[in-house]
Amino acid sequence: MTTPLYSLMGFVFWTALLVLLIGVIRVGQVVTGKAAVNSFPSGQPHGSDFYWRLSRAHMNCLENLPLFAAVVLTGHVSGLTAPLFGTLAATYAFARVGQTLAHVSSAGVAAVNVRFTFFSVQMVCLVWMALMVVGR
Repeated sequence: MTTPLYSLMGFVFWTALLVLLIGVIRVGQVVTGKAAVNSFPSGQPHGSDFYWRLSRAHMNCLENLPLFAAVVLTGHVSGLTAPLFGTLAATYAFARVGQTLAHVSSAGVAAVNVRFTFFSVQMVCLVWMALMVVGR
């Protein structure tokens, strides 16, 4: 396995961890009688502020995972082995975790600025990696 592939798998595991945490919260609310099984409408805010931010952070991961996967896998299939490609992939994955943690921690101005910074790092890495793949 290469660094970009490990980074991709890290992103997959991170996304899975988030959905498992959402599941634990939902099951806990249902089991304790605080919520009905059908009281979690998709696309509508429900639950605590933390729960809603966690749900949105999970959706953000799902929205970005295919893009990252496409670039990493195309790079891998094309035989791209440049160390910079691996560094960018790892940076992207770490920035994704940072963005998620900032997202779930708070909706305050500082947290939003940190979240946007992590998102910007990801986009720079993604575009740079894509250009490396295309320029091969």
